[in-house]
Amino acid sequence: MKRRKFLRNSSTAAAGIISAPLLASYTEKTTSKKTTSTGIIPIAICTWDFGNATAKAWEVLKNGGSSLDAVHQGVMIEENDLKNSTVGNGGRPDRDGNVTLDACIMDKDGNCGAVLAMQNIANPISVARKVMEETPHVMLAGKGAEQFAYEQGFKKTDLLTAESKEAWLKWKETSQYQPIINIENHDTIGMLAIDDQGDISGACTTSGMAYKMAGRVGDSPIIGAGLFVDNEVGGATATGVGEEVVRTVGSFLIVELMRQGKSPQEACEEGVKRIIAKNKDKQDFQIGFIAINKKGEIGGYCIHPGFSYRTYTKDGHINNLSDSYFKS
Repeated sequence: MKRRKFLRNSSTAAAGIISAPLLASYTEKTTSKKTTSTGIIPIAICTWDFGNATAKAWEVLKNGGSSLDAVHQGVMIEENDLKNSTVGNGGRPDRDGNVTLDACIMDKDGNCGAVLAMQNIANPISVARKVMEETPHVMLAGKGAEQFAYEQGFKKTDLLTAESKEAWLKWKETSQYQPIINIENHDTIGMLAIDDQGDISGACTTSGMAYKMAGRVGDSPIIGAGLFVDNEVGGATATGVGEEVVRTVGSFLIVELMRQGKSPQEACEEGVKRIIAKNKDKQDFQIGFIAINKKGEIGGYCIHPGFSYRTYTKDGHINNLSDSYFKS
């Protein structure tokens, strides 16, 4: 049952248990004036140098497609790339040898969907979109997310490739858990896009930290932490050690800073500084933020040198080296 149909069918039954203020709040949200923008140059931006992903997103945008379709199809490129050991099929497993995937997606109207710690499904971003569009929920986790995927027609897939299995077996020889700065054992792809209607959407997908504890979930599928979009203001997404992003609700923070008047660059810098302030005696981890505002302005910032982000507009396809809090 689609989410809107579910909500419509359940509204009468819920009337006796939902308070008048809550109903008023819901009505206000769903009838708010739609914001549009003219003269905006479509743009796709993603964490890291995932040029194939931004190229796919740009293909959607230049053909008049929505920002939602652009980010969805863009990040799927990395989910399906078996050479990418941090996202989707071929992602590195947890310490028990199970590949568990996280993803979320958010559209211009604030609708969102996410899957957490899901196994055996190659495209978690597609399942997250189904959660958003076909259910009354925002998040499904573990076996429940997997079962929902099967019900939606997704096929069971063995996500542990020979290469990832070999790396996992080698890791088990010492079982030392130590994420390394800018080494892709803990990174993700987060993507934001603006379409030719001026509407913003975002998506984020990952296999999480390599050799993590079973059941660990980082920031990537958490709306407000790994990704947040407000179509009146802008959007932000994160990469790196997710626990630190969760503690500051990083992406939401950056969007709110832009709402207060900061540029995307200034907001990303402040987001990193908030994390640094909470980790004064700990500096051996990486966080990277990217952001975009309603004007199409972008920003990116990280803790340590080495983080980059891809942008694609009609003016070119560029890998941007991010400025960092620590310079060396």
